[in-house]
Amino acid sequence: MKYTIFGESHGPAIGVTLTGVPAGIALDLEEIGREMARRAPGQNDWSTPRKEADRPEILSGVFEGKTTGSPLCAVIANGDTRSGDYARTKDLARPGHADYPAFVRYGGCNDYRGGGHFSGRLTAPLVFAGAVAKQILALRGVRVGAHISSIYGVSDEALEDWDSLRAAADKPFPVLDDAKGEQMRAAITQAREEQDSVGGSIECAVFGLPAGLGSPDFGENAEGIFSQYLFAVPAVKAVAFGAGTAFSLMRGSEANDPLYMDDGGSVRAEQNCAGGINGGITNGMPLVFEVTMRPTPSIARPQFTVDLARMENAVLELQGRHDPCVVPRAVPVIEAAAALAACELMGI
Repeated sequence: MKYTIFGESHGPAIGVTLTGVPAGIALDLEEIGREMARRAPGQNDWSTPRKEADRPEILSGVFEGKTTGSPLCAVIANGDTRSGDYARTKDLARPGHADYPAFVRYGGCNDYRGGGHFSGRLTAPLVFAGAVAKQILALRGVRVGAHISSIYGVSDEALEDWDSLRAAADKPFPVLDDAKGEQMRAAITQAREEQDSVGGSIECAVFGLPAGLGSPDFGENAEGIFSQYLFAVPAVKAVAFGAGTAFSLMRGSEANDPLYMDDGGSVRAEQNCAGGINGGITNGMPLVFEVTMRPTPSIARPQFTVDLARMENAVLELQGRHDPCVVPRAVPVIEAAAALAACELMGI
């Protein structure tokens, strides 16, 4: 199953085409709507005030409530656009954005409004695709969940089990420890008031994957497959599996995951520092990873840049509506990417 995302932030619509979808899946459209609402903008003071309904319209691939096996295409209309915010600065490359490399890659033909195809707006169709993938995985006993693990130095509790992640998904601010969530929101508010932004991280887990999926080889490595999907999400700058960078602080006696036989006759591990993967192959434990997301590049402070029309130094002062922190709305996006990666790993 493969996906292709199309559209631009300020175009008439954005969307996704999924090919290779198994036939006969009865899609729960209400559940897809709930997933879309988790990512939708304009719902609180820690996201952009841009308001979009984000209701996907399915154009093909579903008949009488079930997938047909042909390409599944869905479009999401763009409504609350203010393209005029970008006209004054269209030639000024925004620091931290893809403006300059896109200008070079596409010869200046890229849509500059709101980041065009490089905008975080394009994660809405990704969430749709991931919601479909989640329903397919659920039929095989596989579940995906995530939470905000940190924002600007404030850390949430460590992931424990599926039930805690399921409860976090129902919260407007998806954390395990609500007191830590309050501290995170305070950091976001302070950054916004100071015309700045903050970054953070998201911890995600895939439960129910059997042991033996993947390969140590290029192209089939479990960590490689997940990383490819995760790095396609805007603002993701690092991916770590299991203990991640904390391995550098451990000895082997601490980092190894002792094995035992459970009551059901399955091989299990007493801890999960490996994040469910050894040698590029799943080991039957939850597949756990953390992504790090950069602060939102669009900030209201003056920034040094280059005028690409005149090829001279310039100063950029942005207008427009932007998230002071992309992390809270990115939680369902990371889940979506993980669900799609899990489908590929399972050969779906």
